[in-house]
Amino acid sequence: MMKIISRALVFVGTLLVTTTVFAAEAPKPVLNPGDAAWMLTSTALVLLMTIPGLALFYGGLVGKKNVVSTISQSFMITCVVTLIWFICGYSLTFGEGNLFIGDLSKLFLKGVDVAALNMTVPETVFICYQLTFAIITVSLICGSIVERVNFGALFIFVVLWAALVYAPIGHMVWGGGYLSKLGVLDYAGGTVVHINSGVAGLVAALVIGKRKSKARPHNIALTMIGASMLWVGWFGFNAGSAVAANGSAGMAMLVTQIAAATAGIAWMLVEWFSGEKKPSLLGMCSGAVAGLVAITPAS
Repeated sequence: MMKIISRALVFVGTLLVTTTVFAAEAPKPVLNPGDAAWMLTSTALVLLMTIPGLALFYGGLVGKKNVVSTISQSFMITCVVTLIWFICGYSLTFGEGNLFIGDLSKLFLKGVDVAALNMTVPETVFICYQLTFAIITVSLICGSIVERVNFGALFIFVVLWAALVYAPIGHMVWGGGYLSKLGVLDYAGGTVVHINSGVAGLVAALVIGKRKSKARPHNIALTMIGASMLWVGWFGFNAGSAVAANGSAGMAMLVTQIAAATAGIAWMLVEWFSGEKKPSLLGMCSGAVAGLVAITPAS
């Protein structure tokens, strides 16, 4: 009898020790002020990519009579997507849900407070950072349909696309959904942002059709200013995706700068040796932005 009791006590003791060890291996996340400060900065940088960066980039490329409407589209998208994100977008993207879309457990940011953490930063900061990605993804689509879309129709499209397309794709890649389970790695939005908006822009352009008339770019200087703000903001886009102020963020910043500069020079040389008298400012801006897009998933 004593032997049975002794063995039972040993078994229970082993379970307690094992449970303690596993509990020790999964410590609760701890706020890192340095990481939080960097993510706050990155959030501001990425927001500047849309307003005024992308707004000016597109605004300089359209005809004079469409400048204000083109710029106002980016501003409207920023406002609309912000509300959609806070109401249901964040929950549909990062909620538990299923393999294809999140649930509504965080509808209207339910359960989010100042003490909630995501890794080593406040969840409120993570929410705002991911919001800026949603904003610029929708804004990128406008480049395919500028001068051809009604403002009211675009408003409805933005509401539906942000909730029914961006959120499910974001959940499948970044929210632990289907593509994530398959091992898909998307460091800073090559799939969720660029492929997503690119396909949507192509489909929208095909549905709407060609422009009735092709106006010359109104102001290349505006486009250059916009491209420059995109370049600077991209440091928050790529380096901020580390969600920490660490070596990975530093490496992402380094390769982002190299990629943009190399692509800008490459486009300049192509123009130079293809018969042009001199490289164009628009070509260099386009090359730099292309390099930034290309390095995003690999930074």
